[in-house]
Amino acid sequence: MAELPAINTSPLIFLTKGGFVDLLLLMGSSIIVPLAVATEIQAYGETDVTAVALNNTDWLVVQETPPVPNVIQSWDLGLGESAVLAWGYVNPGTEVILDDLAARRCAATLGIPVRGTLGIVITAKQRGVIPAARPVLEQLRQCGMYLSDRVINHALALVGE
Repeated sequence: MAELPAINTSPLIFLTKGGFVDLLLLMGSSIIVPLAVATEIQAYGETDVTAVALNNTDWLVVQETPPVPNVIQSWDLGLGESAVLAWGYVNPGTEVILDDLAARRCAATLGIPVRGTLGIVITAKQRGVIPAARPVLEQLRQCGMYLSDRVINHALALVGE
């Protein structure tokens, strides 16, 4: 059985700022937040919405992750991305939640299942958790998440929107 999924900083920030952090429960009963990711988030201050969510949401589990293997270090990614990928690497079949393109390419190269913020929203729509994906995606864009119109329209077409 796969371990709990691990999440990187940007998807957690976008989902908390947008008010959609509960969508992460579609990925597992708990979500691993690597210590490196938690440290990045806590640097924004204790009143930051994501820091507050991290401190007050029992299913967001801050955990030290395994040392980053050389095969991941060679990608020269950020500390958070590297920690998330290390979690997925040492727990085969475990999904990681990343938006960073280079980190997603690393995951694909290493055979680590990966899903981004967009994928979580599309999954929520497919499972009937949200009635429509477009308003959620527009809210996430207003919170600073970058997605091109082409990518959004392609994803929405997959769920009949």
